[in-house]
Amino acid sequence: MKQIATAFRGSGLMARVLRSSSWLVIGYGGSQAMRLAANLILTRLLFPEAFGLMALVMVAVMGLGLFSDVGIGTSIAQNPRGDDPEFLNTAWTIQIARGVILFVAACLLAKPVAGFYGEADLALYLPIAALSLLLAGFYPTRIETANRHLLVGRLTGLTLLSQGLGIAVVIIVAWATGSAIALVLGGVAEAAFRLTLTHFFLPGPANRLRWDRSAALEILHFGKWIFLSTGLTFVVSQSDRAILGRYLSLDMLGIYNIGYFLGSFPMMLGMAVSTKLMIPVYRDKPVRGNRDNWRKIRRLRWAMTVGLSALLLAMALAGPGLAALLYDDRYLLSGPILSLVAISLIPQVIGMTYDDAALAAGDARSFFVLMLARAVVRVATIMAALAAFGLIGAIAALGLSVVLVYPVQAWLAARHHAWDPVHDALAALVCALLSAAVIAVHWDSFTGLAGF
Repeated sequence: MKQIATAFRGSGLMARVLRSSSWLVIGYGGSQAMRLAANLILTRLLFPEAFGLMALVMVAVMGLGLFSDVGIGTSIAQNPRGDDPEFLNTAWTIQIARGVILFVAACLLAKPVAGFYGEADLALYLPIAALSLLLAGFYPTRIETANRHLLVGRLTGLTLLSQGLGIAVVIIVAWATGSAIALVLGGVAEAAFRLTLTHFFLPGPANRLRWDRSAALEILHFGKWIFLSTGLTFVVSQSDRAILGRYLSLDMLGIYNIGYFLGSFPMMLGMAVSTKLMIPVYRDKPVRGNRDNWRKIRRLRWAMTVGLSALLLAMALAGPGLAALLYDDRYLLSGPILSLVAISLIPQVIGMTYDDAALAAGDARSFFVLMLARAVVRVATIMAALAAFGLIGAIAALGLSVVLVYPVQAWLAARHHAWDPVHDALAALVCALLSAAVIAVHWDSFTGLAGF
């Protein structure tokens, strides 16, 4: 115990890694616990179609956000000027301008999106939801500074508090109206609370509107590839719901969204930790020509792979029973969906830490190549599998697309001396065998999805 406590103390990189990863796990775990609790309450106050409608709103809002991301957070994390006030204030100015543009774009796109999906309510809900993008533009860069230096304890607490307050708004409005508008307003309220709390309670100097030409050029030069990559990130992360929104009924899309939320919990945890943790680690502990650093990062990689794969397999095994325990009969199909989603996301865990090696080195162009391959293959496999096998095929395509793109990811990792083929092969073999066992256990429950 004394050795463990000692490892967490001090200002060294590994001590900060341990503290920050602990806070990130606590933060994400607390966030998902609150989301689950809210979900259980809201499924009793609202109807499945409300969750389907909100899924379409979030596809549109996230699409706008990701298709316009210029990588401000990543620029602050990896740039040598990431602590320079002129650089930070210029980044904040760009961020505000982006938020305003996104809100205007959402208002202009609301009716076309509503027409595409045949849901008139989207014309009203989308501009309201986009207020969260406008508010996010004013988030202080102290958030990114805390992430840059792996000092995320207070930030985690403020984020959880803002989420909790936002959830309270959702529940109150849902109880009063019984309408999907509650889900839309909750996101806006959470953004408003987060802006207020981080502005007043996160340490550091307040941002000011500034324009340093050299800083802007650095951000935008690096961000041009991030801009393209995050647009593709939308395709990778939201293409299933964007496509299924045209294929499934609104209530079935809502059930799918609930199953996906539960099944993807470990994966989202891993992404939250990896994104915040690995860029500073790769930046401060370069693996090129340093076997000691390579071994330390390999241990981190194995810890993440084992922990997240075990969680995904546990969720997959618990799927149908967990859905029956948590929800009423209207949502029972979310159980087998949960299991299939969890199994399909395991391949993504195995190579999760490779992407950050390129970003830490400022190699946004190679990262764009990887994201382009992912986007093209993801959409193609989902559409082909959906046409041939229905909803089951579309979910399985989430994992198949990752396997098909692995050679490109291995190329990226090798380019930055981070590729670990032994880790990948062993992890893939063990996870494939365990996944097959889970599928055999729940085979009968999966047949209930055959008609969708």
